[in-house]
Amino acid sequence: MHDVPRHPTRREFIGALAVGSLALVGCQADTTNPFGGGVSRLAARPGAPAGTITAGSWPITASNPADGYLIVPSSYDRTRPMPFVLGLHGAGIGPQGPINLLGPYAESAGFILLAVGARGLTWDVLTSKFSYDVSFIDAALKWSFDRCAVDPARVVVQGFSDGASYALTLGMTNGDLFKRVVANSPGLVPRSDSPEVGKPQFFLSHGRQDAVLGIDGASRVIVPALQDAGYAVTYVEFDGGHTVPAAIAAQAIDWMLK
Repeated sequence: MHDVPRHPTRREFIGALAVGSLALVGCQADTTNPFGGGVSRLAARPGAPAGTITAGSWPITASNPADGYLIVPSSYDRTRPMPFVLGLHGAGIGPQGPINLLGPYAESAGFILLAVGARGLTWDVLTSKFSYDVSFIDAALKWSFDRCAVDPARVVVQGFSDGASYALTLGMTNGDLFKRVVANSPGLVPRSDSPEVGKPQFFLSHGRQDAVLGIDGASRVIVPALQDAGYAVTYVEFDGGHTVPAAIAAQAIDWMLK
């Protein structure tokens, strides 16, 4: 088991964003971004599953619910590969966050949801660097792909808050796996020592009254940086705080399953 560094306070986090908010895309060597480093590359890829699975909610590890769950909808048919969504939670929320947000849509819209829990209160790169959480996510993806028939053209990573920041970099450095990235209320794009691979498409949303990760220092900086780097970005602002309103969630689901 890896040691998990202390999670910074929200005040420390926001203060660091003010220093590093401009160091967002293609910035592996930029030391002004205090969050980053390490390898964010994933090896797991969907293919013909060796095992089988039935509809339901399956714990990644039976002894620890905090590790997360694989949600398989009732419409799952191993002869018809399905869209697949990796859901990443915000700080301190755990895998129940993406389950609550995306679980009902997994059933109604027809996709497989893997909701993974961070090893600590938040994701590794926001306290040190990409390392132990990348390894666990990779193992959880492999475990899922070994059991589920997944459409490789419709593999998505989604995150909220800290999970959204994490999803942005995972998407950029694993664009050959994640064709689309959904980032709801991100704070920044953490640096990675891994190169950008592929050109995934991005959907970002942010509340104009967000008091946790203020929009001016976050999405309003991230979006143009992504666009300047050549990424296609769909961006939605809404009146509200640090949340994902139902209408925004539905819009993101429609976008990511196109």
